[in-house]
Amino acid sequence: MRSASLVRTGLTDEVVAQLTDYEASELPESWKAALALCDWLSGFEHSGKIPPEMYGRLGVHFNEQQILRLGALLASASGWHRMIEAFGIRPDHYQAGQSAPWAAAAG
Repeated sequence: MRSASLVRTGLTDEVVAQLTDYEASELPESWKAALALCDWLSGFEHSGKIPPEMYGRLGVHFNEQQILRLGALLASASGWHRMIEAFGIRPDHYQAGQSAPWAAAAG
């Protein structure tokens, strides 16, 4: 995995590389719990109500308000990701003045 936008926020290439297999990584346990919630909410492997074990894992690192805020942020980001994929938008490669990716399809 490589993401210029993540690296621009201050994450190193080494940290970004660990996101692919975060459970086996050296990332902090709080990050692993948040990433597991991200996977759950994105529906890649799971769906339905968050199981008690996951909520308990999150509760070790975050209070209830933080868990809800994290969930809202992840839901928003997941929806944004799906939208940019659907329209072929590549923010890491965008250049000022570049036409929108859907302009060619519409025209």
